[in-house]
Amino acid sequence: MALTAEKKQSLVGDFKIHDGDTGSPEVQIALLTERIGQLTEHLKTHRKDHHSRRGLLKMVGKRNSLLKYLARSDRDRYQAIINRLGLRK
Repeated sequence: MALTAEKKQSLVGDFKIHDGDTGSPEVQIALLTERIGQLTEHLKTHRKDHHSRRGLLKMVGKRNSLLKYLARSDRDRYQAIINRLGLRK
């Protein structure tokens, strides 16, 4: 269920701002979005897995907080990340 090392490296490589960047909001949002997608698929087959559902809700909240921070601090970067990830319609 966790992200593989290769998938994580490719996401970091796609969304990094500069070399060695692993903690920028864009990278964190991309990693959370991938994990949220995986967990959503898991919960479609395991409907009564409430412990995983709680983890999903915590991840969604964390991603939302990061998006709010990015929207406040740099609107252009916020628009770019939501367009690249397909969030917000």
